[in-house]
Amino acid sequence: MKRITYSLWLGSLFLISCFQNKEIFVNYSNPELEYSGRVKINDNDGAELYWTGTSIKMNFEGERVSVILKDETGKNYYNVIVDEKLETIIQPDSLKQLYTLASNLTKGKHSVEIFKRNDCNRGKTQFYGFKINDHAKLLPKSKSTNRKIEFFGDSISVGYANEDTSGADSPHGMNTNNYLSYAALVARHYDAEYQCICKSGTGIAVSWHSLTMDELHSKLVPTKLESQWDFSMYQPEIVVINLFQNDSWLINLPEHKEFKKRFGSNTPTDEYFVEMYETFVSKIRTHYPDANIICTLGSMDAVKNGSKWKEFIGLAVRKMKDQKIFTHYMTYNKSKGHPSILDHQQMANSLIKFIDQNIKWNANLKN
Repeated sequence: MKRITYSLWLGSLFLISCFQNKEIFVNYSNPELEYSGRVKINDNDGAELYWTGTSIKMNFEGERVSVILKDETGKNYYNVIVDEKLETIIQPDSLKQLYTLASNLTKGKHSVEIFKRNDCNRGKTQFYGFKINDHAKLLPKSKSTNRKIEFFGDSISVGYANEDTSGADSPHGMNTNNYLSYAALVARHYDAEYQCICKSGTGIAVSWHSLTMDELHSKLVPTKLESQWDFSMYQPEIVVINLFQNDSWLINLPEHKEFKKRFGSNTPTDEYFVEMYETFVSKIRTHYPDANIICTLGSMDAVKNGSKWKEFIGLAVRKMKDQKIFTHYMTYNKSKGHPSILDHQQMANSLIKFIDQNIKWNANLKN
């Protein structure tokens, strides 16, 4: 009898050990995953991440957590944020692989988030799911505050080269960190869900690449003209538009192919740019009839003293006669390059102050 009891005891220990060390795979379609940004969910082949600032977050218990990714170009970078702190940076390979995000975690509740640092011009990343090991348990996603904010912009809002301390404004992927852009900083300050529809080189009337923001803003997949975003899926309470910096440069380059494509051999009038800006903002208003829209500019040389681009924005907004459309301009950073981390923090502080003074979040939402 004692021998049978002993055997049962050993079997129980084995079963307990297996249970405590079990592995959980959390598929990309699991409803407890918290997606932020425009993400294309495929039926059988993972979720496609394109846009700057796109993130996926999960709450869990376990001692180790990993992610399965496959990158289109091998040139994308992701911040790994564990328990709200930056843990590491990963650069997914073009082969489908498992990446360890954190290990030797303490018992209890944890969170993990992957956050796309760089521009959408580096192609897509396929996300297949997270894997949790050792005392593994998937927890419900965090309760949403229901606050939503969206940014439409260019390389400034992307955070291009904001971590390049050499002053060279290098395009190397590791130098760009949207997580520390003014846009992401403002979103986190208000604990708001965040979308960043931004691409380097983009303008209102002309871009360094083939699409203006008028043509780009409605895309789910930024590289496919036929791919359309469903605006009903995300209705922000605040929209921030930071555009015209690239227009201000390209208008002086009549030999550039995009100038010729848009304008031929004739330089547009000032009135043309005012009209183009008004047209774009009117489209945003159509998509978001109840949103507060902040038309900003900066902090590069398009806002320096004497710049006409602020005037164009002001004229367009006044013509629209919409009491929920505002203007607010960033301070010129007096640099030849893109805004630094410090510049972005100052821009964020400026925008937060403006929002606090002029816009009230819905009273039903978290304060």
